[in-house]
Formats: sequence, structure tokens, C-alpha cells
Amino acid sequence: MVDGGPSGRDEEGVRHFVEHFAMTLADWGVPRMPGRVMLAMMSADEDSLTAAELAERLGVSPAAISGGVRYLMQVGLLARQPVHGSRRDRYRMPNDAWYEATLVKTTMLKTFSDIADEGVAALGGPSTPSGARVADMRDFFRFCEAELPVLLEKWRATKGAQPADGGEDGGEPADGRSTGMTMSSTTETR
Repeated sequence: MVDGGPSGRDEEGVRHFVEHFAMTLADWGVPRMPGRVMLAMMSADEDSLTAAELAERLGVSPAAISGGVRYLMQVGLLARQPVHGSRRDRYRMPNDAWYEATLVKTTMLKTFSDIADEGVAALGGPSTPSGARVADMRDFFRFCEAELPVLLEKWRATKGAQPADGGEDGGEPADGRSTGMTMSSTTETR
């Protein structure tokens, strides 16, 4: 049923979207509750929500929300804002959440390639069958590590060309909150 509000928002459709997408993410290995919390946040018109508000939207207890919130904060897809004079916190998705979360992955890729390099040596080098498999994995991580900043720079340029989504100069969001990243800082790792 479509809500009677001016936006024409279909709350049943929103619930279906959240659950369907969360189930798909779970099939890909993302824990179900963090997926549900992330999608509830993305589908909220409000800038931030409390754990109780998230719980109400998802039909679970606030305690069930805590693990999802913690997971999303660790991967950079959710930020916590304390509420002055209250023990409650509000949660929001950071500006450029996908960009920031992906940027975090470059450090992870470097760590994976360094550890894989140790594995190649331990397995007798890339000339052994197991060493070749681990070397292939290491090389893939190195490739991704080198290419990801270029891809992220392209994203920023593409997003910057869309003034409705970004600020006047296309570099920061229109609401004035900084993403903490500049184009030059993404290319320094190359």
C-alpha cells in the first residue's frame, strides 16, 4: 500500500526492498542484521535514527540492532552521533559512505598481499603448485590495491560532475560536511 504522503512512498515496498536486498547481501556473505540495518538507514528519509527507531522499522529488539550497528561502524558505513543530555545515540550514514568504505579496503588489500607474499615464500616459491596459487592471489590483491585509487578517483570525478549530489565545486557534499578525503590523497598510494 502506498503511503498517503506527498512523496508517494510505499512502506510495504520499502520493507520488501530492505529484506530482499539484505537477503541478497547475506547470500554474498554479509551478516543479515548489518545488511538490514544498513538498508533501513539508506531507506530512511531522516538523516539519523536511534537504535530504537531502527528496531521498530525492522521489527526486532534494540539489542538485536547493536551488533549490526557495530559491524557497519567498523566498515565505515555508519557513524554514531551522541545525543546531548541523553544516553541514546543516533546513527547516520556518512557522506560518500561507499567511497569511504572502499577506501578502507586499500589498506586491507595491502595487508592481504603482504601476508600472501609470506605464504609464497613458505610454500617454496611460485614454482610450486601451492606457491603458484598463493602468488596468483597475492598478485590479484596487488593489482586491486594499485587500481582501486584510480577507480575511486574516477568515481569522485563522476560524482563531482553531478551538482545535485555534491557541493558547488563537486568536491564536498552540499551540506558542508567534509568527507575527509581529497582527490590528491587517493592517488598518493599509486
